[in-house]
Amino acid sequence: MSHSYDWHFPLPRTHTGMLLGNGVFGAMIWGEGGVLRVTLGRADLWDHRGGIRWHAAMSYANIRAALEAGDERRLWELFSAPANAEGEPKYPSILPIGRFELDFGPDAVLTKGTLHLDDGVAEVKLTVHGRSHTVRLAMDMDAPVLGIACPKELAMPVPRGVPAWEYVGEYLASIAFSAPHVINEDDCRGWVQARPADPPLCVAAQARGRELYLAAVIGEEAAPAARAEIAAAAADGFHGLRTRARAWWNAYWTTVPAVEIPNARLQFLYDYGMYKFAGLTNPAGVPATLQGPWIEEYQMPPWSSDYHFNINVQMCYWPAYHGNRLENLKPLFAMIESWTETLRHNARVFLGLEDGRMLPHAVDDRCTCIGGFWGGSLDHGCTAWVAQMMYRYYRYTMDDAFLRHTAYPFMVGAMRVYAGMLERDGEAYSLPVSVSPEYLTKDTRSAWGRNASFQLACVHRLLEDLGDAAAVLGLAPDPQWAEIQRRLPTACLIAGDGGEQLAIWEGVELEESHRHHSHLAGITPFDVL
Repeated sequence: MSHSYDWHFPLPRTHTGMLLGNGVFGAMIWGEGGVLRVTLGRADLWDHRGGIRWHAAMSYANIRAALEAGDERRLWELFSAPANAEGEPKYPSILPIGRFELDFGPDAVLTKGTLHLDDGVAEVKLTVHGRSHTVRLAMDMDAPVLGIACPKELAMPVPRGVPAWEYVGEYLASIAFSAPHVINEDDCRGWVQARPADPPLCVAAQARGRELYLAAVIGEEAAPAARAEIAAAAADGFHGLRTRARAWWNAYWTTVPAVEIPNARLQFLYDYGMYKFAGLTNPAGVPATLQGPWIEEYQMPPWSSDYHFNINVQMCYWPAYHGNRLENLKPLFAMIESWTETLRHNARVFLGLEDGRMLPHAVDDRCTCIGGFWGGSLDHGCTAWVAQMMYRYYRYTMDDAFLRHTAYPFMVGAMRVYAGMLERDGEAYSLPVSVSPEYLTKDTRSAWGRNASFQLACVHRLLEDLGDAAAVLGLAPDPQWAEIQRRLPTACLIAGDGGEQLAIWEGVELEESHRHHSHLAGITPFDVL
């Protein structure tokens, strides 16, 4: 592969920049005039305080009773976070870090950035008095370090640190954060940001000759650890860092399908998409959150940059399958497996089950529930969709050990919960209380219904996969599975112009354009219609 793409300065906002990332540490490269800005982020920089642990009142029976009575107040009471202690946030959140600014002087003008996808190197061209110069940036793919090489003709800029505190300090102070400790030494610039309940972060910039190294390290001894990371990366110089990065990216691209598209825009979307996928889901990194390692410095990240399991996590990982990067899924599955006791606790609270598994729609990396959104907690499709991902992983890898010890127990636990939610309606089964992800959420009384097409598709996908998996493993399937398959509709239909159409749930057709379109899930991705 040999694809390079250009960005043209000025790039006046963080998210207009070029991206570098290694699955944990990320950089957004932007700026204007003679000032190059590098915004840094980490996908694992959490404030873990706050959130909700499922409790006895959050049962299916209580939720159903409140919905059927139209008792909106009761619903929000059930799912409200505990009252904040002074200095406590309501929910966990990823934290912004900040940026470094490199000022090349009043006569410098940034002109063009070029991102070389084949080796993960970004080049920034600038002119000074009519002469063109090139600054190069490369990410260490195994450590939270970014290297920057400046040509000898340019004056070496002194990095200026801009902590996120300058933007969100007032809010952080209200939840017991203290201002960062600024590092302003001859050979090191940066800051240390303490966290009230988690280890501190050190952000450091050190010059080594014509090279500059930026690092963001978490740990009790974060400052010396950051220096050590920079020293290790700088030992072989920028050339060594770039050589290691090139080897990493060459290995990556040899496994990814080479696609040639006779349309420049579509070619860019594919190439840059698979490039960002690597920086988001590196097997040596952390599972992909909403924004991964690319966190803006000027605000708290929207939706806490958490794990949304009602479509976002799944979409992040779709390229793993057709893109032949199945190992990129392993950190996600390992994290979910580590949550087993919490998922069982949720099912126990919800339905009194001892062998169920239930995954809320929005959580942090410890499976702490974020947000008091009852519809997300009722959306068991979150669990079933992860089960589909696990079985699909097995189908691509034929990893029998994974199927036996990880996927199949998870699938069975997910089905236990669905079975507990179903009820007999004459000869048929039905889901009397169900939701379609985030549909009509502003009106609690209207945001649920009987036999949501999305949930029906989830159940049937899960049942098909369970039957196949049991056969592969030589296990006897639960007899109830086949009965549910026969007696539960695969979709909810409604009369419409030109005949029947897929409904959101009984009596409700799609009334507005909606970002999820989950009522169509039986067509794709679940393929049960």
